[in-house]
Amino acid sequence: MKFGKIESPWLETIIMVSSIVLSYFGLGILSMVPQTPEKGEMATSVITLILLAFFMISVAIAMVSVIAGIGGGVIFTPIMLAFTNVDSVVVRGTGLIVAMFSGLISTGIFIKKGIGNYRLCLVLTLSQGFGALFGATLAIAVANNTGVLGEGLMRTALGAILVLISIYFLVGGKKMEWPEIKHVGKITEWLKFGASYFEESEGRVLTYRATRAPLGIGLVFLVGVIGGFFGMGGGWAITPSLNMGMGIPLKLAAANSGVILGIGSCVSIWPYIFAGGVIPFFVLPWLSGQVIGGFVGSYVLARIKVHVVRLILIGIMFFTSFGLITKGFELLGFMGKTPPIVQVAVFTLVFIGVIIAIYYDYIRRLKGSER
Repeated sequence: MKFGKIESPWLETIIMVSSIVLSYFGLGILSMVPQTPEKGEMATSVITLILLAFFMISVAIAMVSVIAGIGGGVIFTPIMLAFTNVDSVVVRGTGLIVAMFSGLISTGIFIKKGIGNYRLCLVLTLSQGFGALFGATLAIAVANNTGVLGEGLMRTALGAILVLISIYFLVGGKKMEWPEIKHVGKITEWLKFGASYFEESEGRVLTYRATRAPLGIGLVFLVGVIGGFFGMGGGWAITPSLNMGMGIPLKLAAANSGVILGIGSCVSIWPYIFAGGVIPFFVLPWLSGQVIGGFVGSYVLARIKVHVVRLILIGIMFFTSFGLITKGFELLGFMGKTPPIVQVAVFTLVFIGVIIAIYYDYIRRLKGSER
């Protein structure tokens, strides 16, 4: 699939604007659906509108999430829990499928282009898979035996963690894009996680190294536990774990995060399936959207510049943390339900901010190259 001669920052802008437009169309279609079906039945036309809306939103989620390397569940789960009254177990089970397919679709493309590290992903997928299975099993047990207090506290804490990570990425700048590694431990050296790849945005071959493999394996396991519990996958934290924990360059961390997430999430889905939390008819439009959006997003990631990945990742993390914290406060009784218009406004403002930041960064780098 070719994108012609579209280059930065137009390529990134097209993807961001397309995602916003698809999301608005999807939400607009959902607003046309009657809240209460007449005579206890739902007409075929209404079902069709709902499926179409879900499909459009899923495509938008997949395009952005694959580029950021976070998996679609990070965006899907908070949005569904904030906008709908669907049972949380169903939302979390579907969220894991969304995260899984956005990763699976991009895996082959990333490995083929060399930005996916097969050896690294093989080791970390095992760690993430075990953690995700434990987290999903724990989630079902909590849903069956406890109230909303524990879930409210966990959502709020998770949102706060995302804010801190977002700020760190924001101020980290160039360090995060290509971390400087001064020492590689014996275990990491034995695992041979370093590799070379062709950087399409710069037209040259780059070589990178990794460090602190035991720390990365432990972090990815913990991320799997939390991601399986909340049904969001683990891409929101696998990318920072690879980047900050193991020194993997940010663009490579985003790509490998998708590979790890796509395979590891297959394990965590089973507890939700056994608990009846995965409904095929509900999952189908979200799964289909992830296939198309993930395919587009993976090709775009290979072409865009690494600092753009960082900006998109920061924007998604801020929006996700807003959804988690407001939902956590709602469950804890600190505030009422956040109106959908507020969620949409925050989503739009965050992504407009990302687009402005991309253009500002592009102009700044262009002026720097002229000097």
